[in-house]
Amino acid sequence: MHVVPRGYLVGPAAEEAERRAEEAQRLRTAPPPPAVQGAVYGCTADEPEPHFLGWLGEVDPDELFRSGAAWGVTVRRVAAARR
Repeated sequence: MHVVPRGYLVGPAAEEAERRAEEAQRLRTAPPPPAVQGAVYGCTADEPEPHFLGWLGEVDPDELFRSGAAWGVTVRRVAAARR
């Protein structure tokens, strides 16, 4: 019988503990995620392919669709430029 001192991990438990420690270290050293902003995309009569229409808050996607000015309107979260 092999006696393992208390607190010493071996086998799968040790591998899992090491994996968690490495993951925690990566999270501490990882750069922060980029800030995101809502971008409104859709199709218009002038440009029938989906394209950028404006920033959420500056244009109203519901009003664009309701008025018929744009269709296929979506809001996408895109990385915002750092100012």
